[in-house]
Amino acid sequence: MKIGIYGGTFNPPHLGHIAAARAAVETLGLQELYLIPAGLPPHKTLPVGSPTPEQRLEMTRIAGEALKTLLPVSALDIELRRDGKSYTVETLEALRERFPDAELWFLMGTDMFLSLHTWHRADRILSLAGIAAFGRSGEDVDAKFSAQCENLYRKFPWARIFTLSVPDVVDVSSTEVRETLPCGGGARWLSPAVYGYILRKGLYATDADLKHLPLSRLRPVALSCLHPRRVPHVLGTEQEAVRLSIRYGGDVEQARRAALLHDCTKRCTPGEQFALCDRYGIEPDPVERDNPKLLHALTGAAVAREVYGMSEDIVSAIRWHTTGRAGMSLLEKIMYLADYIEPSRDFPGVEELRRVCYEDIDRGLIMGLEMTVRETGESLHHATLEALKDVKGTK
Repeated sequence: MKIGIYGGTFNPPHLGHIAAARAAVETLGLQELYLIPAGLPPHKTLPVGSPTPEQRLEMTRIAGEALKTLLPVSALDIELRRDGKSYTVETLEALRERFPDAELWFLMGTDMFLSLHTWHRADRILSLAGIAAFGRSGEDVDAKFSAQCENLYRKFPWARIFTLSVPDVVDVSSTEVRETLPCGGGARWLSPAVYGYILRKGLYATDADLKHLPLSRLRPVALSCLHPRRVPHVLGTEQEAVRLSIRYGGDVEQARRAALLHDCTKRCTPGEQFALCDRYGIEPDPVERDNPKLLHALTGAAVAREVYGMSEDIVSAIRWHTTGRAGMSLLEKIMYLADYIEPSRDFPGVEELRRVCYEDIDRGLIMGLEMTVRETGESLHHATLEALKDVKGTK
């Protein structure tokens, strides 16, 4: 088992970190990767006003999701939980004990590699793990890497060192990202979900007005609330809602906002869903209490109103996107159907449903509601039957 270990302050984790990690994973054939934010870095002091350790861990976790198509990736709090300075040797010893038979590789950038011989117990570090150092291609970096390799091999003959160039690495430091964020910059160096998390939590003096976000900022904020596997669904629902709005004369911006936020609490556990119900004064009915997966429509609508300042039309479209209801507005119909037929959906009959939706939205709604009735069984919500009866009566 080849395991990569990538430590750093990750304050914040940016696309340069991810590009470098991806290159190391692919070049070394790593099978697992652990991202480890430092608690108290030995080589630098965290700037005043930095995010909490928990927030840096969450940003690191979010950033690492981009690599999960390659291998299992986890963000560990091993250094955040340890008192004192975050010495790499102690982290590697703990991981060696945890994975006694694994081949460990410690990943690092140019500056860290060039100073490695000065680190606390460097000899022990080099006996516990191989070193994978990455930097931009170029004669200057290549020469420095070669000289440092020779130096380390002389001091530590047993060392395993692998250096690689990452031509497409994002040439930016976390310091530069932090400096641009308060002025509205920084987004191009961050994954959308990390940027959205920063805005949502007001990190690095961003101070975004969450109730008046332009779409360009609402989108990453919404994505930061999602499990990664749900991102294609939400973006697909947004695309479908736009197409349906254009087809039937709906408000495109309202449709976009409703689609982006319709699953904003989907990731919450049942316990968290009920806690949100208590916070916002929501009284779930018996069917919703017995089927907590329905609660995200109620709590998502409340969050859309209270946190993001959405209009009541948008709030209502989110509230009824799962069950439908009698007397649905055009936006509510669009949201219900966009959620049902967005491009990543793949179930028997979806192509026919898509075709009908663009011929006649009410016929499409009837078809979608009838599918829900057939598939749901005893847990069917009464609002779905009421919606079906209503729309049939108007046709």
